[in-house]
Amino acid sequence: MIASDEIYNNFVSDFSTKIYNLKSDNPFSDYIFLCVGSDKVTGDAFGPLVGEKLSTLLKNFYNNIYVFGTLENTICGTNLEKKLQHIYNNYKNPCIIAIDSALSNKDDIGKIVVTNSKMNLGKGLGKKPILAGNISIKGIVAKDYKIPKYNFSSLQNTSLNLVMKLANTTAEGIYSVVKYR
Repeated sequence: MIASDEIYNNFVSDFSTKIYNLKSDNPFSDYIFLCVGSDKVTGDAFGPLVGEKLSTLLKNFYNNIYVFGTLENTICGTNLEKKLQHIYNNYKNPCIIAIDSALSNKDDIGKIVVTNSKMNLGKGLGKKPILAGNISIKGIVAKDYKIPKYNFSSLQNTSLNLVMKLANTTAEGIYSVVKYR
């Protein structure tokens, strides 16, 4: 497993590069952190945990940065499309940063992956795919077995300690990038 300082530094570098490249191509009016997941399944709580921490860190910080998805107000398969429609109806030219837990091979567990592409939300559990985001941030929390029922079991049995560490690293890394923009 990679040391936590290295994970943090890699994440901050990746995220700042991706957001800078995206901003230079398109002057967004608002930045939306869309933190997806459920607090009912440990491995799926990564997004809401990041949202919870970001809500505190970014409270009253900027007037064009918004956080959707916290432990109290989760965004998951049942309300994701409605929330996306709300965002597109109420924010002019938003940059959506989609944040969710992800499954991958065993060697990637504990990593945070940032891409300049839409995230395929619900894919690991075989749900109807919903693509969202200009930037995707994935916390790799468990192994991908390629079979939805095994993946769900894997998410249910994910270490809360791992999910908390990834969520804290992600939220603190985002904050360190945003505060200097």
